Amino acid sequence: MRIINRSNAPQLFLTLFATVIFALTASAQQRPLVTEDVEIVKPGSVRFELGFDFVQDKNFPLSGLNGDLTRVGVFSATFGLAPNVEFETGGVFQNFLSINRQFQPSAVPLQLSSATNSTHDTGDFYLATKIKLRPETKRIPAIGFRFGAELPNSNQSRGIGVNQINFFATALASKQFGSRIRVMGNLGLGILTAPAALFTQNDVLLYGLAASYKYSDRLTLVGEVNGRYNTRKTAPLGTESDGVARLGARVRASGLIWDIAGIKGFNRHSAQSGITFGVSYEASLFQPVK
Repeated sequence: MRIINRSNAPQLFLTLFATVIFALTASAQQRPLVTEDVEIVKPGSVRFELGFDFVQDKNFPLSGLNGDLTRVGVFSATFGLAPNVEFETGGVFQNFLSINRQFQPSAVPLQLSSATNSTHDTGDFYLATKIKLRPETKRIPAIGFRFGAELPNSNQSRGIGVNQINFFATALASKQFGSRIRVMGNLGLGILTAPAALFTQNDVLLYGLAASYKYSDRLTLVGEVNGRYNTRKTAPLGTESDGVARLGARVRASGLIWDIAGIKGFNRHSAQSGITFGVSYEASLFQPVK
């Protein structure tokens, strides 16, 4: 996958993504996608998701490190509070970075020994609320809104996280085409605190375009392009553009939904390639108040 030139990667993967989607649904399931569906978890139910990511050749501009990142315990829990409202929390239990090189000086003091070739740290967790504003009609897609905040759980001296509070808000749309194809789109704003500059933030554009194709009752094919776009000429360190394409599948088996997807980054600091896999389970755990 490294033979693809970074400057051409966005056009190539957008073309690939469109080809897959229109050559080829699962209701409200999320993994392995990041782009949000408008659909809500059933009131009184909780959807648990647990995954594992491995990506290669990723840059971390704040620390200046480049390496292969393993994310263990990519977790989320989504609670259906009402027919049109859900609450979600999640994060990464542990990040492990195998360091390839230092591509630029670190902007923050690092707690790494001179002999080390790896580092690890807890990931940043988040809180989010999604509201379904209107249902889908024959011609008009379902519309929703999602907002939340990323919490400063990481330690920037470990060279992976930025240890900042970030805010995000996105408008959501989704549309079912027949019984098999579902298309989802997200567009919004991320307010990212600049970790290396006092009293500075960077407002970035958040985007996502995804689709699923229900091949059978057990197998669903999925794909997306998702990320953030920096609108400044020069982004503050730690707030640069970052985007990836994912292409994968969900499989229903043993009462669970298993997923797997390939990952390809298309920005300067995005991972060159990678893979993600995980499992989802939804259960009725409480009685919502009427």
